Amino acid sequence: MTIGIIVVVVAVLLVLVRSVRIASEWQRAVILRLGRFHAVSGPGIYLVFPLIDAVAQVIDLRIQTTMITAEQALTRDTVAVGVDAIVFWQVVDAEAAAIRIANYREAIERVAQTSLREMIGATDLSKLLSDRKAADEQLRVTISTKTNTWGVTASSVEIKDVAIPRELQDAMSRQAQAEREKAARVTLASAEQAIAEQILEAAKLYGSDPNALKLRQMNLLYEMNKDRGTTVLIPTDMANSLGTVVALARAGGNSA
Repeated sequence: MTIGIIVVVVAVLLVLVRSVRIASEWQRAVILRLGRFHAVSGPGIYLVFPLIDAVAQVIDLRIQTTMITAEQALTRDTVAVGVDAIVFWQVVDAEAAAIRIANYREAIERVAQTSLREMIGATDLSKLLSDRKAADEQLRVTISTKTNTWGVTASSVEIKDVAIPRELQDAMSRQAQAEREKAARVTLASAEQAIAEQILEAAKLYGSDPNALKLRQMNLLYEMNKDRGTTVLIPTDMANSLGTVVALARAGGNSA
């Protein structure tokens, strides 16, 4: 009897040792009972009865990253590019990830790869280069749509690099330089036009008022000699005209 009791106690202890499992905070254990789905257990301690229960898979619920690359993929405007991107994804349904697909990690990589090529083929190169955020969001939505039935969702996608042929890079650089030169010439022409209009207005003013022209001449003479300290010879008729203007200015000041 004593030996029998010891055997029973040891057997019970072995069953308990094999039955007690511990799952970390980020883990979920998918348990099958007699081959059928029974429960998702964790985190913490959970029980698995030998010969009856089996742990189909322990799912990691943390955010995972997958690097994808599309080399020599054609854009919608038939330009061969190479694109590198990172997919941030997470299991949101442990039961679906364990039961509905054999290897969800491999599947997410394949889906992301094909979705990247589809996105490149539906996008023009100029849009892909200028608006990466829109391309990131489009790729994220496409991947999530395909993986939601597996209990996996893409939280974000980030395109790291878009590699284009060197010949196209040179052509785009020359085009950008030409656009900048064109803008600079347009700006210069606009400035010259504005200056010409101001000169024309000044000419009309000087033509309608001789005294204004003479005052301008005096101002020019002053500006020419205020720093240099040079002597300027003025023709007699110009000097007389300037004298008249000065006299008129003084008379106006005295009358005020």
